[in-house]
Amino acid sequence: MGPNERTGDGVEVQTATDITHPGGMRGNRVMPTPRRDHLDPFVVFERFFIAADQGFDTHPHRGFEIVSYMIEGGMVHEDSLGESHTAYPGDAMRITTGSGIEHSELPADGAPCNGLQLWVNLPRDRKDDDPGFANVSADELPTEDAGDATLTTVVGEGSPIEVATDVTYLDVTVEGSWTWDPPAGWSGFLYGVEGSGTVDGEAFGIEEFAALKGIEEGTRVTVESDDGVRLAVIAGQPHGEPIVQRGPFVE
Repeated sequence: MGPNERTGDGVEVQTATDITHPGGMRGNRVMPTPRRDHLDPFVVFERFFIAADQGFDTHPHRGFEIVSYMIEGGMVHEDSLGESHTAYPGDAMRITTGSGIEHSELPADGAPCNGLQLWVNLPRDRKDDDPGFANVSADELPTEDAGDATLTTVVGEGSPIEVATDVTYLDVTVEGSWTWDPPAGWSGFLYGVEGSGTVDGEAFGIEEFAALKGIEEGTRVTVESDDGVRLAVIAGQPHGEPIVQRGPFVE
């Protein structure tokens, strides 16, 4: 068990790692970093920030799936399948890179943007799947009132976004107290997007995270906030297969 993972005493909250991409784009990353390689089935998770004069020009990917979820501003996606789409706050996009795809991610409307990007490994027997793309608008993602929390399902039950791996991905805003019951045997993490509060009694805020690996039956994680905290809450079923990442490719 690594230093960022759940112990019997609760979760350990840590600060995510700032990185700079070629071209100057900032990322705030949970994985991979020198402290954490991957968290099966997840390969990459970060909040990306693209200034108005920056952007990710056309580049290749292979062997995994990407879920991008916009927080502020707009991002223009274009790819080698001929797809072109602009996503705005609350919109999601899924790319199955499979056997190979090229795409670009650029800011829309001459303005900066930021969002969350998750890479989910493809099972070894699906690495050569045909590439694909899907976009979903904010009003298509199911949102529910859970008392002291509002939950939007980005990936999971009721969401049009489908990936090859069993994953639950929630955008959660808590004003009061909310308890998460992640599936046993899965891996997962919580990441702070806005505001502040506590996770299992530990102070938790923007660009902080808490990871859980090998979740035990009956595990419950409690998030509390007086003034409001927004966080991404993500878990997935591990493949139990080696994750070999070579830059934009996952083999």
